[in-house]
Amino acid sequence: MFSSSNPALSEQIFMRSKTAESAETMTVKGTAQKTMLMLLLVILGAAYTWNTFFQSGGNPSSVVIWMAVGGIGGLITALVLIFKPQTAPYAAPIYALLQGLMLGGLSAFMAAQYTGTIVMQAVGLTFSTFFLMLLAYQTGAIKATAKFRTGVIAATGAIALMYFISFIASLFGGSMAFMTDSSLLSIGISVVIVAVAALNLILDFDFIEKGQTMGAPKYMEWYGAFGLMVTLIWLYIEFLKLLSKISRRN
Repeated sequence: MFSSSNPALSEQIFMRSKTAESAETMTVKGTAQKTMLMLLLVILGAAYTWNTFFQSGGNPSSVVIWMAVGGIGGLITALVLIFKPQTAPYAAPIYALLQGLMLGGLSAFMAAQYTGTIVMQAVGLTFSTFFLMLLAYQTGAIKATAKFRTGVIAATGAIALMYFISFIASLFGGSMAFMTDSSLLSIGISVVIVAVAALNLILDFDFIEKGQTMGAPKYMEWYGAFGLMVTLIWLYIEFLKLLSKISRRN
């Protein structure tokens, strides 16, 4: 009933959390506040690797190690959070900071390779999409019905499978050029992926609201914020990919 295609937000997580004793319960307002704090940490981490890259004259080796720490560390922290939601008040901020390190380096590479505006465009599109989806959810323009959830989950699973196949192919020297080149097909695929990522926000909003209704413990506000950040980071990266493909055609 409360399924989400975001692996961080699953029915089992909230059901397990209900058994925890807590004097306070999760609220949507509290989750929003935690999300803003995590966003600030992402920005701080990103600013560090961004500045390090350009202060070194655009030397990739100056930030590669920080990107690796951010990417691998972020993955490990995310797994800890998913299996131990009780650690969210401590692990979620760490996740945000680590992902910021990775995103800052990635963004710097993209800005250097294309134009500086590509990063600001991706940031603007990500936040615009977030607020548009939030408005659509709050007004009821888009409702997280059972059919809607099933469709988004299926589409997200298909995208994950496609990325996995592409990764396996790359290990054996193969490639799926239609996913990375600047052809109209590749751009079209990126547009679809961006749309699916955006629709995942609707499921995230709905799931957080359900958490409040179910009386989840207070620490789940951090966990809900973590789930939203997972989707937002995915959305930002996909916007970067889409804009880079469009830039290569110009």
